[in-house]
Amino acid sequence: MATPVRVRFRAEDIFDAPDDGKRYEVIDGDLYVAKSPDLDHQDAVGGLHLYIGQYVRQRRLGKVYVAPVGVILDDENGMQPDLVYVSQERAHLLARRGIYGAPDLVVEVLSAGTAATDRGIKQRRYAAAGIPHYWIVDPATRTLEANYLGASGYELAGTYGSGAVFRPTLFPGLEIPIDDLWT
Repeated sequence: MATPVRVRFRAEDIFDAPDDGKRYEVIDGDLYVAKSPDLDHQDAVGGLHLYIGQYVRQRRLGKVYVAPVGVILDDENGMQPDLVYVSQERAHLLARRGIYGAPDLVVEVLSAGTAATDRGIKQRRYAAAGIPHYWIVDPATRTLEANYLGASGYELAGTYGSGAVFRPTLFPGLEIPIDDLWT
């Protein structure tokens, strides 16, 4: 009788996933598949990209990418965050295929099917990899949570909702009106 074998996926397997509109990630050697995001999700990602991308580009601070972009943290952890910022100081992490190492910022926009993973195992993996800033955007509550890496994981710097203007310490002088992420 055959004994079932548990297959461990490699982080770089995300680059060989089907081009079917789904998001493939490898976390601790396990494969995670998420369906395509809805328009509220995409509005938030697009809005953040406009604000952060323009700020970073004008100041030549580094690069900003939106999903799908592979972030390989180690042999067993390959993610595709919704938005990634890599500073000039970390430009050595950039390769043609993706980002190899811990970027300066990752942003995850929650969906019904990904919220538990984004707030759980992915958040812990990002912290373990040493990513200094992790933002979580929730289209259902129209909020943005800014987290920074502390001694024992991510610590909440602030939650910003309707009517608020987010002024990220990572980008001095940048102002992001939260309501603009959904207009």
